[in-house]
Amino acid sequence: MGRIFTILETLAQERSGITLSELAVNTGAPKTSLVGLLTGLTDEGCLVRDQAGRYFLGPRFLSLAMRASAGRELITLARPILAGLVEATGETAVLGSLAPDADVALYLDKVESTNPIRYAVTVGERRELYCTAMGKLLLAHFEPDRLTRYLKNNGREKFTATTITKVSDLRAALTAIAKSGIAGTYDERVTGASGLAAPIFSPDGTVAAALLMAGPSARMRANAKTNKKLLQQAAADCTRLSGGVSNYEPIYEN
Repeated sequence: MGRIFTILETLAQERSGITLSELAVNTGAPKTSLVGLLTGLTDEGCLVRDQAGRYFLGPRFLSLAMRASAGRELITLARPILAGLVEATGETAVLGSLAPDADVALYLDKVESTNPIRYAVTVGERRELYCTAMGKLLLAHFEPDRLTRYLKNNGREKFTATTITKVSDLRAALTAIAKSGIAGTYDERVTGASGLAAPIFSPDGTVAAALLMAGPSARMRANAKTNKKLLQQAAADCTRLSGGVSNYEPIYEN
């Protein structure tokens, strides 16, 4: 792993690319040990090799780097929107995204409600996709093949009586979420706690992150109509400020 990072760091400094021989000199590694690594990185799209045999950073690596940078910018841009959502609804607001290393939701930032009875989280916490509002929102925008793999390879614990674990039921719920642009859970992971989530889109129209509003189930149910509208507007504001492009029009309840 250390040698891979050395290769990437070396290439990041060489805009005109670098040959195998030059890379061997710069990294102090023999050519024979570099060939396999370079081939693997090229096959994965992390590197590209031109006809002259020079290696460059590839589209996959550049995309990951851009997404990481955009993620930090989004946290800064979204913070006042989270604060405004909390002020308007009285519930906790959380910014999150897919974790880079697993199919789970990762909490990136939060503004908690000042209500004595509130939903409390810690930045950096992870949540399952299939039974949380943020997780379902992200899951609903998976490519079909990726969703199939997720449903096949990930177990689904029944945390409460309302946790959805059956594949057909979960697929139906995800289809509805993708259509409406908002996900909701009521007592699905923790009895008494409920949430709503809406997508934040990237410039290419894919879902970059999600905005979550969560609180005690009784309040969330009572204020569902207003909360959904305010949440979708806040998520749309995050998309606009970050230069994203939404691929749908929010559907508000009458």
